Formats: sequence, structure tokens, C-alpha cells
Amino acid sequence: MLKYLVMAASFALLSMGAMAQGFGGMHGGGHGDFFDGPMLGFFADYLDLTDAQQAQIKQIRSNTKPAMEPLFQQERQSREQMRQLVESGSFDQVKAQAIASQEAQVHAQIEVQQASMAAQAYQVLTAEQKIRLKQFMEKRAQRWAAHHAQPDAAPAQQ
Repeated sequence: MLKYLVMAASFALLSMGAMAQGFGGMHGGGHGDFFDGPMLGFFADYLDLTDAQQAQIKQIRSNTKPAMEPLFQQERQSREQMRQLVESGSFDQVKAQAIASQEAQVHAQIEVQQASMAAQAYQVLTAEQKIRLKQFMEKRAQRWAAHHAQPDAAPAQQ
């Protein structure tokens, strides 16, 4: 369990800014420029990252970006193929399965690359910062679980 928590925490360290800008992909434009923009500021403040740590994390991201861009492009192409299939007026189950399988393979490669980046970034943190990040992720997981445990409230009647 702790292994998964650490992995999730380190992944969050890199991916919280996933919708910022950058690579492109799902969620309206991007997996993001990890640790750029507002999320860098958030984690820099929250974890008290030094300038050197921020530079190291940016370098990790920079080093991985060339391997990620073609994967994001393949992911976008699969989504476009699926959209075209849906809009074609004649749905082909076999073709849809093939597209979905291809996208799943690409997505798995993306997840592995992101986990690798996260693991590298996690090693940049001090022991105290790792504890703070773990606490942050535990609270976040609790909020998520509480939010998803409650059934949707019925709309108010007027």
C-alpha cells in the first residue's frame, strides 16, 4: 500500500499541472508542462522547493519531453480515428476495438514515462518534503473518496 501511495504522490508531484499547457492530448489540450506555471509555484511554495530542486525537476521533464511528444501525437490520432468512426454513420465494432487497443497501448507507454519522470523528481525531494507530499496526497485521496462516496444530490424542487 505504501508503495502505491509513494508512487501516486510522486506522480502527483509532476502531473498536477497536467492541464496547464504543452504536449496536447486529453482534457482540452494537454498533459501539460510539468512544474511550469501555477503548479510549479504551488509545489515550490507547498514543499518549499529550492531553486536548484525546481531546476532539476524542469530538467527531468525536459529530458523526457522528446520521448513523450510522439506518444501524445499517437494518442491524439487514435482519438481522432475513434471520433471519425463514431461520426461515420456505420459503426464497426471490430475497428473500434482495434483503435481502442492501440490507444490503450500508447496510453500505457505514456503512464510508464510519466511514472519514470515522477520517480526521478521524487528523488530530488528531501525527506521532509517527501513527508509533506505524502500528507498532501493522503488528504487529497480522502477528499476524493468522500466526494465519490456520496450519491449525487437530487435537484432542488421549486
